[in-house]
Amino acid sequence: MAQKQNTQLEDPALQQRLAEWLQWDQNETTKAEIARLLAENDVEQLKSRLLTRLAFGTAGLRGSMGPGFAHMNDLVIIQTSQGLAKYLLQSIPTIKDSGVVIGFDNRHNSARFAQLTAAVFLSQSIPVFLYSKICPTPFVPFAVLQLRCSAGVMVTASHNPKEDNGYKVYWENGAQITAPHDKGIAAAILENMAPWAESWSFKKDHPLLKDPLKDMLAAYKDKLKTMCHYGAINAATPVKFVYTPMHGVGQDYIMDGLSSFQLKPFVSVELQKNPDPDFPTVKYPNPEEGKSALDLAVAAAEKSGARVILANDPDADRLALAEKLESGTWKIFSGNEIGTLLGWWMWHSFEESKKDNIKPGDCYMIASTVSSKMLRSLATIEGFHFEETLTGFKWIANRADVLRKEGKTVLFGFEEAIGFMCGDFVLDKDGVSACLIAAEMTAWLETKGLTIQQQLEKLFEKYGYHITNNSYFLCYEADVIEAMFERLRNYEGTKSYPKTCGKFHVKHVRDLTAGFDDSQKDNKPILPVSKSSQMITFTFEEGIVATLRTSGTEPKIKYYTEICGKPGKETREELEQRLNDLVTSLVEEYFQPEKNNIRPKAD
Repeated sequence: MAQKQNTQLEDPALQQRLAEWLQWDQNETTKAEIARLLAENDVEQLKSRLLTRLAFGTAGLRGSMGPGFAHMNDLVIIQTSQGLAKYLLQSIPTIKDSGVVIGFDNRHNSARFAQLTAAVFLSQSIPVFLYSKICPTPFVPFAVLQLRCSAGVMVTASHNPKEDNGYKVYWENGAQITAPHDKGIAAAILENMAPWAESWSFKKDHPLLKDPLKDMLAAYKDKLKTMCHYGAINAATPVKFVYTPMHGVGQDYIMDGLSSFQLKPFVSVELQKNPDPDFPTVKYPNPEEGKSALDLAVAAAEKSGARVILANDPDADRLALAEKLESGTWKIFSGNEIGTLLGWWMWHSFEESKKDNIKPGDCYMIASTVSSKMLRSLATIEGFHFEETLTGFKWIANRADVLRKEGKTVLFGFEEAIGFMCGDFVLDKDGVSACLIAAEMTAWLETKGLTIQQQLEKLFEKYGYHITNNSYFLCYEADVIEAMFERLRNYEGTKSYPKTCGKFHVKHVRDLTAGFDDSQKDNKPILPVSKSSQMITFTFEEGIVATLRTSGTEPKIKYYTEICGKPGKETREELEQRLNDLVTSLVEEYFQPEKNNIRPKAD
């Protein structure tokens, strides 16, 4: 058996990758781990770690930490930063004047990864604005715009498990990178694999290194003040708020931002308020997962008499919202419901601010295509514009950037995965501003004798009920996912999509993987096509839209369904029943969970 393993170890590709790793890696821990696997002839582990590479894409990097090119570690960070630096030097001639912004969260190794990233840029005489302590993800794109930098890097894996980390890249417009920059950076990484002489050496006293924290905090708070419209109401509100940063970076930044809105201190969740990279009190550090992630916040609210919970994910770019109902139960609002409420509030605030020089027809709201179309209904009646983009906040942010440059006013953007962009001073989802704005909205509603849930019902009554039913299945087998979607594309023969789903009838199909949309005259979709991910949308005669798609960062096959009712025509109960019937058929006929051995989201 040992001889067989040694023979496998003679694979030229593996030998080369192994030699490169042992030559290049200067981290004693990860280098020793690869050396141990070599000494033990653990060929399978060596192949797994060295022969595949963590792919760089429009989301940057995200993966588990550990030794090898397939994981997040010092060497991979240096190689990625070298490729990014070379690409920026080629693409933006002024980068040695403008520089880059670098931030990091509180995960294991985040600070070190940020310093190594800084070392790479400094080695090329590129100025670096490196935050001196952990910061929310939105503080990086904010600083890119404020400081007029050429790019930004945030070291974070957002709400992923504690074993993961990531590397998120922003372009000079303050939005996440899109094509062709992703492919250009990926190619440059492969051309700059050997570490440069100074890449391993971070110098805190480097003359081109600056800390933007103090200035950006002040500038961010000034922007927050422009979003506050009811300071006196906020200062006097009897509403008590509980806040949790989910063991992440948000606590200090939220508490510091309260003064911009004249809000009283929030009640903190004591066991979750301090940064902890092990996220000890939650199975998943993701407030989107529902009540299980908010158990301690609910307990703190019950103890303190608070009726509203505000929660950020660990890097504070997402916001969760919950309210205690009159029945005594807690309502956790979905991303679509929060998007509806905040979208309405941003429109209300715009109207109240009486900006006579800005017409409603020059105002825009944006949502991803799998998010609720409630804002489209609101826009139709109120006279502003609504647009949808591909899934992923990079599309929302880059579209907002285009609109801004055309002289338009972008009031709001959101995606159903509890990501919200209030205004356009940060071109990414921002859980800090969204949290404080949601608190002001709640305080104002209190003066009208309304709860958050009651206001949501009022919006549904005025603009029509928009009921959603979204969830996902876990699937770790790429071939199973591929087969599922190919079956839908060849459902009744080659290139034939389903015509029914249970008792429901398919009206239109849009396939953004294959580039097909039969609602368009030329059968070509308006939204961009991407063969790298699976995404099919079915529009049914019965007034329901259902989208099936894969996740770009998690082993999930997601479904998003929505039924849009007409104001005053149908009850919530009627619409919910119709939608639930469709979802049952969708799961049974399109997902086939037993046949495909995939399991649903755990409650």
